[in-house]
Amino acid sequence: MKNLKNCTNERILVCVYYGPNGERLIRRGCNIAQMFDCPLYILTIVPQSLEELDAEKMDYISRWQELAKELNVEEYIIKEKENRPVTKVIAEVARQKHITQIILGQTAQSRWEEITKGSVINILLKEIPFIDLHIISVSRYLENQEGHYEKGVRAYLVKEGEAYRLSFNHTQDVIYEGIFFKEIGTDFNNGIFRFMSEKETRQIQICDDYATELKNVHITGPWSKFDEEKEI
Repeated sequence: MKNLKNCTNERILVCVYYGPNGERLIRRGCNIAQMFDCPLYILTIVPQSLEELDAEKMDYISRWQELAKELNVEEYIIKEKENRPVTKVIAEVARQKHITQIILGQTAQSRWEEITKGSVINILLKEIPFIDLHIISVSRYLENQEGHYEKGVRAYLVKEGEAYRLSFNHTQDVIYEGIFFKEIGTDFNNGIFRFMSEKETRQIQICDDYATELKNVHITGPWSKFDEEKEI
């Protein structure tokens, strides 16, 4: 956001996990940060490594990373392989970044489900007193449809003319190595291929074993235009 030296004492932290409400939470945080002319931080806590995430979950993170750049967010923080309670991680980041306001989403996602219960909020308030908590209700969001893809498997891309062919064998002709997530209910290799390119995660569409271009695609679902905010 803004240069820290030119900001007020306010610092905003948005905590996002998975689901269609992530972008709305980030934009809400951006609006608040603009009001206070202060920096905005985004936090995602991942219990495993990023390499172990499925295509849909990784797509959310990739999309939020792009949004963070677009909104000139101060920092997008990803905590991988994190087994501590989410309250401990949030409190740690809040102290490190001198956060004054935290935005959380009230979602049905398993990892964040406990965070909107009063007892956990009380834990946060004890861990990091004098911080404002904004709980954004997303009960009217459209639920993301899960189970569209099978578990990812190691795969490769081989250049063939102007297209790229999906392969499950590593040969000297391999251009990219990554993970292929096959669409459920198809007899052909249709789905998403995730790989690293120039230190960034990319996801491309595979149709009948081929990708015609290395264009990054998003596979997240829509959401409604409504949300509600509860401040604690």
